[in-house]
Amino acid sequence: GRLHRTPLLTSGGLDRLAGRRLLFKCELFQRTGSFKIRGALNAVRSLVEESERAGGGLPRAVVTHSSGNHGQALACAAQAEGIPAYIVVPWTAPRCKQAAIRAYGATLVPCEPSDKSRAETAARIIQETGGVMVHPNQELAVIAGQGTIALEVLEQAPEVNAVVVPVGGGGMIAGIAVAIKALRPDVKVFAAEPRNADDCYQSKVRGELTPNLHPPDTIADAVKTSIGPNTWPIIRDLVDDVLTVSEEEIKRATRLVWERMKLLIEPTAGVGVAAVLSEQFQAVPRDVENVCVVLCGGNVDLSSLTWLTDLSGKAE
Repeated sequence: GRLHRTPLLTSGGLDRLAGRRLLFKCELFQRTGSFKIRGALNAVRSLVEESERAGGGLPRAVVTHSSGNHGQALACAAQAEGIPAYIVVPWTAPRCKQAAIRAYGATLVPCEPSDKSRAETAARIIQETGGVMVHPNQELAVIAGQGTIALEVLEQAPEVNAVVVPVGGGGMIAGIAVAIKALRPDVKVFAAEPRNADDCYQSKVRGELTPNLHPPDTIADAVKTSIGPNTWPIIRDLVDDVLTVSEEEIKRATRLVWERMKLLIEPTAGVGVAAVLSEQFQAVPRDVENVCVVLCGGNVDLSSLTWLTDLSGKAE
């Protein structure tokens, strides 16, 4: 009862545009509005069980840094266990995500919108509170929790040939890749990434971890962060390819899902949709027919939709 088993939905119109059968894993319907509760719950439960085994009390606090969704999820999971949560969030994060973190009873600590500021601020809060860090994407319990998405998809659609997953820090795609390649090595795993934040793509091309040099500018606010030391080796070894998409493609894909499927996804979920509709994806062999796209979240700031009116023409 702590998690929803989210549905796989389809759209004939999007199938025609992609030239394949698309299966949309609707993590926007997940508790807290994104897949992140899977990893956060697993991490918090692990911490609690660990302290029980050691005969100690609950952790003093949990601390993380987040663009918003993991922060909401950790705040929710911690609240359920009666543990205080401190969430470091870039001041640029969507207002709705910041408000939700506070609504789950957590303390929100603003920081600058860079990976460096996020990490430094979190380290300071850990010192001040004696709390435990639950990293949004490098924590192994978090990665494992996100892998449950793949277990559900394989049960819901055994015919699946590929999974397309947006990538920021890489926690979700690492968890999914481990599960898929263990159970169904024939299924392809593709990462989808904004071209403006293409550290995962660059890392794959160079064969070494290559973080974004500067804070990226992209509408996909949940994937501005770079992959890290624990997710990189999994991505290097188990992810088949990384697809990058432009800001225009992300916006069109997001709008398309709103209009055709009536699903209020956030633009980061649009990254995966844009990838399967891209020219690049046309090069993927035709026998990769059933493609699952993870719609990772639906925490949209409805007050910041000015970009909709800037879109040239109708979303075709």
